[in-house]
Amino acid sequence: MRKKIRRLIGIAAMSTLVVGMVTGCGGENSEGPADGYVIEMTNVSYDPTRELYANYNEVFKAHWKEETGQDVEITQSHGGSSKQALEVANGLEADVVTLALEGDVDVVADAGLIEPGYTSEFEHASSPYTSTIVFLVRKDNPKNIKDWDDLTKDGIGVITPSPKTSGGARWNYLAAWYFFEKQGMSEDQIIENITKLYKNVLVLDSGARGSTTTFTENKQGDVLIAWENEAFLSMKESPGEYEIVVPSVSILCQPTVAVVDEIVDERGTREVATEYLSYLYSEEAQRVEAENYYRPSAENITAEFAMDTSDNVITEVPEDGKWIITNIEMTDIEHFGGWPEALEKHFNDGALFDQIYEN
Repeated sequence: MRKKIRRLIGIAAMSTLVVGMVTGCGGENSEGPADGYVIEMTNVSYDPTRELYANYNEVFKAHWKEETGQDVEITQSHGGSSKQALEVANGLEADVVTLALEGDVDVVADAGLIEPGYTSEFEHASSPYTSTIVFLVRKDNPKNIKDWDDLTKDGIGVITPSPKTSGGARWNYLAAWYFFEKQGMSEDQIIENITKLYKNVLVLDSGARGSTTTFTENKQGDVLIAWENEAFLSMKESPGEYEIVVPSVSILCQPTVAVVDEIVDERGTREVATEYLSYLYSEEAQRVEAENYYRPSAENITAEFAMDTSDNVITEVPEDGKWIITNIEMTDIEHFGGWPEALEKHFNDGALFDQIYEN
């Protein structure tokens, strides 16, 4: 009930602002916005979505203009997902957050800025697109990296961001954990292998895009543990330099979106912010997501981009645009008890990752 009341207040505030602008500018049409009126909103997102939202924002601007007659300007903020969540919780104003995982959005909610139940606001637990974790290796895979256990071997240079600041890095860690678990290892054996893996990490950047830069531009490391979209973008930007190796198991990464209730009600932007996230599920937006190498939630759009292959090595970006690899065994966050439990066990201060990295 409180959320519905706040939503009505937000819409009323938006209507009052628009009418005030019309009246102040002497507009003749009291039912619409004045000429030149522009709504401003901010989307705080994570590292690898830069290209996605650069494209989606243009699509949404046209949609909003057609539906309302209003212009909207969208400011983007990108960085490590966990770091971005802390920034918003500590005062960075965001009308919406589109972060790498639900656990990061929880940080904003725990600060009192997002009301409970946000995962029920939009379809698929407020996850309009998904991704998974793959390996990006150099051309011809000189170190013969095929699966997660290869990352524990001596002489392998691994690039991955820090799970303390990057949501993607948390997905990387959990995917590796699941692989060793699938081998029938005890928890002590899993920790031993995860420790070996992180001993091979050359650079722990703060975010996924920083790790991509370290691997592709600074030429460090033999393998980048990467978001699927980052791997494909790297191959697209530098043809013939890299290959994607699909590990035997991975994890379903579910980036989560939410309206920042406290901010939109203060600014009167609830209506546009809600539509901004809702339109991510439209067919037009779902194709934009797929074209930027994110897995759309709509099954019919997924089918358009599905790759017909059983190979676990991709040497070039498919010319036909069909890139979605379907033969990956993926676990999900529920296997780890959900994000609250995963954070407490693995990523909070003093939890397993801190213990592993200290070793």
